Amino acid sequence: MKILGVDTSSRTGSVAVCENDTVLAEVAVTGAHTHAKRLMPAVDATLEMAGLSIADCDGFAVTTGPGSFTGLRIGISTVKGFGVATKKPVAGVSTLEALAYQFPLFPHLICPVLDARKGQIYTALYECADYMKWKRVIKDCAAEPGEWFKQIQRSCLFVGDGAVAYEGLIRETLGDLAHFAPSYLNTVRASVAAYIGMRQILDGRIIDVAGLVPRYIRKSDAEIKLEKLQGY
Repeated sequence: MKILGVDTSSRTGSVAVCENDTVLAEVAVTGAHTHAKRLMPAVDATLEMAGLSIADCDGFAVTTGPGSFTGLRIGISTVKGFGVATKKPVAGVSTLEALAYQFPLFPHLICPVLDARKGQIYTALYECADYMKWKRVIKDCAAEPGEWFKQIQRSCLFVGDGAVAYEGLIRETLGDLAHFAPSYLNTVRASVAAYIGMRQILDGRIIDVAGLVPRYIRKSDAEIKLEKLQGY
């Protein structure tokens, strides 16, 4: 099964094509250009390297959040368009799950952490129950870093840009229980999202294209301002 995966949840965006367990091609870009400008060129380049067209893909996967509100909308809208045009299945993948999925052999807790700004993090807790079989211990949420880290009282691997931003606080709170992923694994990879999406599709967990929406976790600034104006 050939799956095109897309991640636009952060400043770094990536596109990948996977066939079963093999990554055929992957492009990752961090730069000044917005996802709106660089996503489709990245899709075209990835497909060209894989020797495929959009029509050759058996399905599509995209990270649905948490992450950059604008970035998520761009990636999801693009994948929805692919799904409608090809009538192929689509899958939505948690950004945090994609980060945690990179460590199938770590025997303890895995805590993906994204810097949500404004003194908050996007996070969750996972545990690898068996090889390539993850259990979500605590679901995706937005949290205050200090309080969140205090509740972790077991050996835990931290991954993501939030783990980098709050490394000092994590070490201070957990001491020797804290472990950190190498820097090159702190970014979401589209190939990982594609693999998770493929498993969802094979398991029959297919999302209707209309139901593929961002999972922001918290309200946008515009929503907060509107509620204040309306007196909520």
